[in-house]
Amino acid sequence: MALVQYSDSESDAEQEAPPRKINKIQDPPSHHRPIASLPPLPASFHDLYASSTRVSVRDDPSLHGGRKRVIPHVEGNWPTHIYLEWYPSKEELGILGNIITQAEHMLRGEQAKLHSLLHSDLGAQLPLHISLSRPVVLRTEEREPFMDSFQGALQNSEISAFDVQLENLDWVSNSEKTRWFYVLRARRPDKDDLNRLLRLSNGSLGYFGQPALYKPASPASKLDEPQRRTQDSEHSPNDLTECFHVSIAWSLAHPSLEDTERMESINLQGLNDLRVHFDCVKAKIGNNVSSIPLPR
Repeated sequence: MALVQYSDSESDAEQEAPPRKINKIQDPPSHHRPIASLPPLPASFHDLYASSTRVSVRDDPSLHGGRKRVIPHVEGNWPTHIYLEWYPSKEELGILGNIITQAEHMLRGEQAKLHSLLHSDLGAQLPLHISLSRPVVLRTEEREPFMDSFQGALQNSEISAFDVQLENLDWVSNSEKTRWFYVLRARRPDKDDLNRLLRLSNGSLGYFGQPALYKPASPASKLDEPQRRTQDSEHSPNDLTECFHVSIAWSLAHPSLEDTERMESINLQGLNDLRVHFDCVKAKIGNNVSSIPLPR
């Protein structure tokens, strides 16, 4: 049977035709009507939309609030990041939003403007995370061997799901000193899970020649702020808990001494009762996100 091609005018007329009247079937009484409820979205759903749409093939800071790309686009290179992901609840978003609002009122100057990491420019909720690696680069042929190595090490470690308590508002810079992040520090979990995961990540990426994250520094080296706090702590050199953090906002300007002092008066009400549960480790290679579950 041949297909009939309709003209544009016919298609428009068909769309504008008045709808046919359909006799409505009477609804059953409310006490007999089944209650429809949608199941919650699986955690893997967020991994499908973990990457934003590329709007330029070149690094254009004007498209990203002044941010500069740390890893340039190079064919055959795959930006890689290992992390723990957290989607705050409505109540948790309220606590974090209140902290950011207070910080915004205390900063001075246009360059010190804070950009929240809780929501996108369109108002969609964004995931937060604790990094277990630097932003590194793997070659195409290294992707599969790395994932096999890292998953094997994680399964053999017997690290199970755990909770992390957040405390203290602070700031850290990226390695290029082009952005400053306002962060909440993580408290050491009962079984030292953060340090254990960090060692697994550093070891697996180190096999492929990638630099470690939060590697203990020698006293003679020039230390950044998180490393100074770690070295001065009473913990062992291998305990890097004070480096772990969750970024909640960022700025292009270095916080002044006055800004830092004012931040100490921010009310962190509700933060002490906030515990974040992690039951998987995320590995993002390019635009592909793998979720590796931790035993419960």
